[in-house]
Amino acid sequence: MVPDRESLIQVGHVHTAYGIKGWVWVMSRTDPIANIFSYGPWYLDRGGVLTEVDVLSSRPQAKGLVAHLAHCPDRNAADALFGAGIWVPKAALPTLEDDEYYWSELIDMTVVTEQDVLLGRIHAMMETGANDVIVVRACEGSLDDQERLLPWLPGRVVRFVDRNQRRVRVDWDPTF
Repeated sequence: MVPDRESLIQVGHVHTAYGIKGWVWVMSRTDPIANIFSYGPWYLDRGGVLTEVDVLSSRPQAKGLVAHLAHCPDRNAADALFGAGIWVPKAALPTLEDDEYYWSELIDMTVVTEQDVLLGRIHAMMETGANDVIVVRACEGSLDDQERLLPWLPGRVVRFVDRNQRRVRVDWDPTF
């Protein structure tokens, strides 16, 4: 039985086929990337439909990761998995402190200023070296249609993350 999507978190996706024996390249959102194989069970999201899949074998390959999945005997089957999201139960991940967040749980949260101006929704997170960056894209009701890049600086720019309301409050000039 597939669990409720609310109890799952996306940790990566299937990138493309690897070889002819049903292996796939795996793009991981975990840090370090190989940790993706430590969490399970895996559920693949193909077109909004979640299916549990067993990882039969996995390994680092060049600068990435490859895996052989159950019911994926050849390249054609592997090609059919292109782009499938890899989801795992949230309970399988380490417990976070109150002020820590998994990037995937921030995606699609609304971003508002301290004056309640809606800037948009979080589309992605980027690692830049100096600090992480929030990519905010316009949404229905947002101030304008601009994409904004805001530094993830808790306490300075990021004032509060409300998991229940799926909202991030920021100290940010909406004209930037």
